[in-house]
Amino acid sequence: MRIAFMGTPEFSVPALEALVEAGHEVAAVYSQPPRKAGRGQRERPSPVHARADALGLKVWTPRTLRDEGEQAVFAALGCDVAVVVAYGLILPRPVLEAPRQGCLNIHASLLPRWRGAAPIHRAVMAGDSETGVCIMRMEEGLDTGPVLLREAIRIGETDTTGDVSDRLSGMGARMIAEALERLPDLAEAPQGEEGVTYAAKVEKAETPIDWLRPAGDVARHANGLAPFPGAWTVRGGRRLKLLRARAVPGEGVPGTALARPGLRVACGTGVVELLEIQAEGRAKQDAAAYLHGNPVAPGDVFGG
Repeated sequence: MRIAFMGTPEFSVPALEALVEAGHEVAAVYSQPPRKAGRGQRERPSPVHARADALGLKVWTPRTLRDEGEQAVFAALGCDVAVVVAYGLILPRPVLEAPRQGCLNIHASLLPRWRGAAPIHRAVMAGDSETGVCIMRMEEGLDTGPVLLREAIRIGETDTTGDVSDRLSGMGARMIAEALERLPDLAEAPQGEEGVTYAAKVEKAETPIDWLRPAGDVARHANGLAPFPGAWTVRGGRRLKLLRARAVPGEGVPGTALARPGLRVACGTGVVELLEIQAEGRAKQDAAAYLHGNPVAPGDVFGG
């Protein structure tokens, strides 16, 4: 099939590779424009852009697809289908209707739960026991289209958004290859309105840890924001990111460290054990490595 691929982050790369490996003709790759990053603030292409370049594929990086000229360029590709995964731009009707067999989206949730921008973050933060991937035919509504394929995975107690994302990325790549192979025969299941939730983009204001919350909430908050943007607290005047945690029995003054074993901090109810952390200006460490160089005594304060 002749395909337009539309994606931006690392999550999308395996899907692009799967389409190439399956022998499809990738007529164009659409990705977000390069952005400044690093100390030198040099413009860097997105992970999808970089991988497409390495594969010798043509890359387009428009800032919007609402422009009629950009829509004409897209239509002129003459594609059978567009595959969209974490692209980051809204597709207007002329773009949705340009491919002969429409646009298919790899969505990282079990629709209609967690429609929107941050479905993996929100599933982990909410304490969902499972999530998954849906291959969905796109329409103008926000992730409202019918589902062609669906597959679920379990979310473990200490799974982070990074862990779940890695698993769903590979799953989505496998599923889109299957969907294109079976496309003429796949039944499309309309989404019901029962159980709809929306996965709003994660904002910086959500990242500080509130030790007055119950331990389960704090642990899910930390795991859901790991590895990026990272939930954080303060120790000794410097930020400390919590990159993996779990709730354990115990009690104490909220925001204070408890005696070993491990690195444990009391919450409003219960205790959180910090499993992986990142001190400001340092690499990620497990708790044992952190404690080796940063002794923590019972009663030490975490937070403001």
